Amino acid sequence: MTRERLYLFDTTLRDGAQTNGIDFSFEDKIAVVALLERLGVDYIEGGYPGANPLDTAFFAEPRTRNATFTAFGMTKRAGRSVSNDPGLRDVLASAASAACFVAKSWDYHVRVALGVSEAENLDSIRETVEAALAAGKEPMIDCEHFFDGYKANPVYALSCAVTAYEAGARWVVLCDTNGGTLPEEVERIVGEVVKHVPGSRLGIHAHDDTGQAVANSLAAVRGGVRQIQGTLNGIGERCGNANLISLIPTLKLKRDYSERLQISVGSAALAEITQISRAFDEILNRSPDRHAPYVGEAAFATKAGIHASAIMKEPATYEHIPPEWVGNRRRVLVSDQAGKSNLIAELDRVGITLAKDDPRLDALLREVKAREAEGYSYEGADASFALLAHHMLGTLPRFFDVRSFRVMVERRFNAAGELVTVSEAVVKLDVDGEERMSVAEGNGPVNALDIALRKDLGRYQSAIADLELVDYKVRILNGGTGATTRVLIESRDAAGARWYTIGVSPNIVDASFRALVDSMTYKLMRAGAVPAGEGAAPAGFRLAAAV
Repeated sequence: MTRERLYLFDTTLRDGAQTNGIDFSFEDKIAVVALLERLGVDYIEGGYPGANPLDTAFFAEPRTRNATFTAFGMTKRAGRSVSNDPGLRDVLASAASAACFVAKSWDYHVRVALGVSEAENLDSIRETVEAALAAGKEPMIDCEHFFDGYKANPVYALSCAVTAYEAGARWVVLCDTNGGTLPEEVERIVGEVVKHVPGSRLGIHAHDDTGQAVANSLAAVRGGVRQIQGTLNGIGERCGNANLISLIPTLKLKRDYSERLQISVGSAALAEITQISRAFDEILNRSPDRHAPYVGEAAFATKAGIHASAIMKEPATYEHIPPEWVGNRRRVLVSDQAGKSNLIAELDRVGITLAKDDPRLDALLREVKAREAEGYSYEGADASFALLAHHMLGTLPRFFDVRSFRVMVERRFNAAGELVTVSEAVVKLDVDGEERMSVAEGNGPVNALDIALRKDLGRYQSAIADLELVDYKVRILNGGTGATTRVLIESRDAAGARWYTIGVSPNIVDASFRALVDSMTYKLMRAGAVPAGEGAAPAGFRLAAAV
């Protein structure tokens, strides 16, 4: 059976750039294009030439090798000629091979936002498409607010789409701009549109304001469209756009779509999608969503003991696809709900093999559950779990011992006469039998402790040079003046590895210090550091590839 071609259009650098708190630099744009080329999308919309100096410079030359480099713009303003519209000229003069123009398709917007007649709006759509074709560009029309417009005035909304198609637009994209349309509405309306415009010339652009942008995109495909617009990790204005990172595996792996449709992303690229998703979050300088479909750290994680037991026998019992197909991995969590199957699976992941009847397994399970009762949560702190397991089994290297630490917070006037609050920490360590004392100031007690702790580790200093703390979370587990505090720290190194450590104590500084010590110890283990007199690491010792 011949499969129909479905095209993937990425708008991360245009619509995604409208995300609150995201501001792409020129170098960011280059890096994102490289990720999208690895993934294998068909179109990359790089921005809006003429709208700002950065986008204008970005479109000064072609930026893609395989994908079609696409510029965004607006249809010609009513009452002006093509040559007398600066915005349109900038798009047509850019180095893009394709141009995607936004056009009003809701009569309400034509009347209120544009202040022109319905006929003038149709003329602008037609003349813009014709101008793009004359300039050698592949033209597309984004029918803005199409679904709202169709529900209000189906005749006019359809006339906008038909006008673009008959003028020669390669793609007529139906936009759920406000994100309020539901999947059943999308499928029904698209089914009506394909009676007038072939599905092979239709696209869908969905927003996630009801949490259904992916569902709406799939509904549109079922209705007949053959282009999907979306963004990496679903970023975008307000609640975001359709998430290509979720859509691509679904289209590729679910039979209802894969048997009828063919996309440009191959199996090898699909196996990189988890890494691509997380690399994009690195560009954004944010932590990956641990619960993201397909690619999240928890996407193939199992906590309940009975589930873990079944997965160890046959993964398909609780997994809808093998995680390696999307470059992810299975995680069997260790928690107060865990059984031996969970523990054995997690131990195996950190390089420790124990038989089910090994008495140390029972002791470790009891210790984990006792600590969970105190407030620890190892399902979110895999590095601290690895350290605890090695400690209980007698295989944890002793790189240093903490003799004491002290933190002072002082509010004072500085030399400029400004009132400032300064934290000072003193940490005493035993490294290779030699006591070392370090003093450091920081903008808070945890920052000061972190600086002091890593200030002088003797021969281990170079091994922690690239250690960076990227996130710090505090949770109060119970109320009152004697509240227990849980601190979770996320760390990373220059290799891109991430790991999580945890500390629990009635004292927030003490809890933080415990998590800091775990993070540094884990980093030394990752670096292969060997304590004096201990020789090589135990046979079979390794650490899981932290994510």
